[in-house]
Amino acid sequence: MKSSRRDYPEVNAGSMADIAFLLLIFFLVTAVIPKDKGINRKLPPPCPPNVICDDNPVHQRNILEIKVNAKNELLVENEIISIDELKDITKEFLTNNGDGSCDYCVGLADKELSDNPKKAVVSLANDQETSYDFYIKVQDEITKAYYELRSNYATDVYKKSSNELTQEELQEVKKAYPFILSEAEIKN
Repeated sequence: MKSSRRDYPEVNAGSMADIAFLLLIFFLVTAVIPKDKGINRKLPPPCPPNVICDDNPVHQRNILEIKVNAKNELLVENEIISIDELKDITKEFLTNNGDGSCDYCVGLADKELSDNPKKAVVSLANDQETSYDFYIKVQDEITKAYYELRSNYATDVYKKSSNELTQEELQEVKKAYPFILSEAEIKN
């Protein structure tokens, strides 16, 4: 007589938990977690409450106005330019030496441009509809202008490339060309 019970082969599931645990550890150890650095900018110190912090007003000639509209068009000092021109215009503005106080500046001393790099402010205003890619391109061009000026200063003063500078020399280079960027959103 046949039994009503069928004999099924047993599956040994005892080691399944071990395998799952090993796979979990393998993927945790080998996974790469990206570290997005973002845009490195130093913010001004906060203004204490009930205190007016605008002690040093910036003269209009010391402000380089850069505006980006919703169509990703670049307007610098009320003139439409291409993104390729932005770095050179920024460098010319920063190293102008309008007041004659900068002994390392090689600008034309134009009375319409900045007094010196320590007083120069780059003002960037963008529309809400500006594309992120174009915004980053504008940021990159401004940063390249500062980087090239700082690199030239390091070469002229210290006779070294910017990656060979000591920490103190690097701080002096940053003081010579401080990165002062003001950002705002265009209202309309």
